[in-house]
Amino acid sequence: MWQPSLPVKDKQTNPVIAPKRLIVSIWTFPWEKRFVIIQVLTVSSLVPPKVSAALSAVEDARCSLEALLQREQLTFNILHKHLQDAQPWMDKLEQTCNQVDFIERHMKYLRCLQHIEELSATVQQCLMTSSAWEAIRAVDSMAALDYGLNQSRCSHLQNFLQATLSFWHKIMKDRLTSDFEKLLTQLHWPIISPPTQSLTPTPSCQETEGQLELLVGQLLALQTSDDLLSQRTLDSSEALSSPQMSKPAPLCLPIQIMLLPLNKRFKYHFYGNRQTNSVSKPEWYLTQVLMWMGNNSTFMEETIQPILDRGGVTLSAKVELCRGLLSLVQEKVTSDASKLLYDDVLFCHLVEEVLQFEKELRSNHSYPAELPGVLHLLLEDAVLQKWLTMEKKMAVEKMDAMLSAERAWSSQYKDISDMDDLKAPDCAETFMTLLQVITERYRTLPCPSAQLKFLELQKELVDDFRIRLTQVMKEESRCPLGVRYCAILNAVNYISTILGDWGNDVFFLQLQQTAVSLGEEAVPGGLGIMEMGRLASLEGSLFDGLLALLDRLKGDMLGRLLDFLMREIKEKAKPYCQERWLSLPSQQDQSTMSLSSTACPMMLCVRDRLLNLHQVLGFSLFHLAWQGLAERLDNFLYQDVILCNNFSDGGAAQLQFDMTRNLFPLFGHYCKKPENFFKHVKEACIILCLNVGSAILLRSLIKESDMTRDCAGTGDPPPESALNELGVFCLAPCDVLILLSLRTSWFPS
Repeated sequence: MWQPSLPVKDKQTNPVIAPKRLIVSIWTFPWEKRFVIIQVLTVSSLVPPKVSAALSAVEDARCSLEALLQREQLTFNILHKHLQDAQPWMDKLEQTCNQVDFIERHMKYLRCLQHIEELSATVQQCLMTSSAWEAIRAVDSMAALDYGLNQSRCSHLQNFLQATLSFWHKIMKDRLTSDFEKLLTQLHWPIISPPTQSLTPTPSCQETEGQLELLVGQLLALQTSDDLLSQRTLDSSEALSSPQMSKPAPLCLPIQIMLLPLNKRFKYHFYGNRQTNSVSKPEWYLTQVLMWMGNNSTFMEETIQPILDRGGVTLSAKVELCRGLLSLVQEKVTSDASKLLYDDVLFCHLVEEVLQFEKELRSNHSYPAELPGVLHLLLEDAVLQKWLTMEKKMAVEKMDAMLSAERAWSSQYKDISDMDDLKAPDCAETFMTLLQVITERYRTLPCPSAQLKFLELQKELVDDFRIRLTQVMKEESRCPLGVRYCAILNAVNYISTILGDWGNDVFFLQLQQTAVSLGEEAVPGGLGIMEMGRLASLEGSLFDGLLALLDRLKGDMLGRLLDFLMREIKEKAKPYCQERWLSLPSQQDQSTMSLSSTACPMMLCVRDRLLNLHQVLGFSLFHLAWQGLAERLDNFLYQDVILCNNFSDGGAAQLQFDMTRNLFPLFGHYCKKPENFFKHVKEACIILCLNVGSAILLRSLIKESDMTRDCAGTGDPPPESALNELGVFCLAPCDVLILLSLRTSWFPS
């Protein structure tokens, strides 16, 4: 409808026609109402023709909508009345369907109950007629039905079925077990002592062999129901206790029965008040179990395994026997370990015996690596922490003993030159053997994170040993040439060499990748981003930190040793430094050249110290030592002998003879070209021994080169080329000028 608005005035306050608004209500459904607002503004008193037509169209649409709404309301009323009339029929139909569903569920329940009773009757009848296979199949069908009702909410039916299944399964199992045990007794099972002859049934015992295969096959057929009942018992026990580790697959039924007499013997001897049940002698029951495995393996492989193969069972009879016996050991070790946490000696003995047992189990009895042994029992938090504590305690005690031993600093291979390249003292070899033994103990652990804990312990021990060596070294530093000081240096080098080899070992590389994957959890101190990247790319090793500390200690000790040697050599070389090189006769005036008398003490000292170092230092250390000595001796002779004196032709020739024919050959025993380690002395002798003409030309060339260095395009060759032709590569042209100025055998410039 139209609703007039208030009149509007313009700026001249002239009245105009007020705008008109058309509101059309559109009804679609009873619960919906929509408004279409059409606003028509008229500006003047004259209505345009298009607006008039639009208003007419709107009015027609309004009338049509009202008619439609009336028809819709009528239809809605009719439909609502129809639904109200049909509601009682719908209620009756739903009630009938519920009754049918209820009856149907009852019928299924009764049919299931009847099926259970029929199976139970079948089992009973088969047992009465000794039809074992039919009874087993009925029990197996009952087990399948029990598995199918696993998700059902019919608890009473489930309980009835489970009770019936358990009842008949027990009867069947007891009957078959009794027959199987009688047959095993005839075969002299179990084999307690090593068999003197094969227990495989002979051809004349066909009846026994056939009966054995029949009983094993029937027991295997009963395996399904036995596993089902065992799993239900296990689930109920776990529900009452804390969550445990995932249990391995149950043993096959024939093996379970065969293990019964061995279980009785084990419980009899190693539980209770028997003398054989001693926590101080775990090797008794561990050795006994290994003997049982060995004594019965032949019977399992030759007699039981073929029956399993013909029955289509993909199991190893020998492995199943080992699994069963191993469960006895696991239970016993767990019990003993918890009792020995506060007895250091007995705990260590138990760990050693368990490790030895695991080794023999895997090697001698070929127990598969994918199956758990007994080592995982040592990884319990309390047991593992105790183990680590004892390893550290015993290692520290052994370190104290080995360092205070009488032969701690002597090498046990000192009389065998081919085996003593490193000349490691006895204490260092004993220490690294200790670390190797620790490695062998934790190498087979099934948990990499536990292995990393032992690795961290080893690194702590190495650092502790390094600190002890440093303390002893400081006490011996007054005499670096002493036997003990050199032995400490050999020990540091030996440990560093062994750790470097370990860094490339496959086992430690695997641990390195484990440490990278675990990140900060693997190492207590954490790993930096750079170190983590180096380890991941295999550019570094887990021992890099220790190797850096050991190399620093080795370098410091070598430096102290060489400083001591140089002080002694310098003392012996004082007369040689004060030699009158200007007054020595020329080479032409002498019939033969001989070593300068003032050089003899220095040469003897160098010779004796080289021989001494060669005898007391390892090969690699001695290589570093004589090279370092040569470098320092070269600098000393160049600075204190050559640059501090003037030389005549005879003096220069004598110096060259002393160096090339006496000093250099002392180092020639250890390398092919010793002169390469005395570059300054060798090249200085070349310059000092040049003839006068060559010396003058060389001096002029160097001076002219210095004067024309800033001038471009001279075309003259650089002085370095001339020096290289003379064999001078180390000395700079300015150094050559200084050496030339030391010559006195030419006329003044």
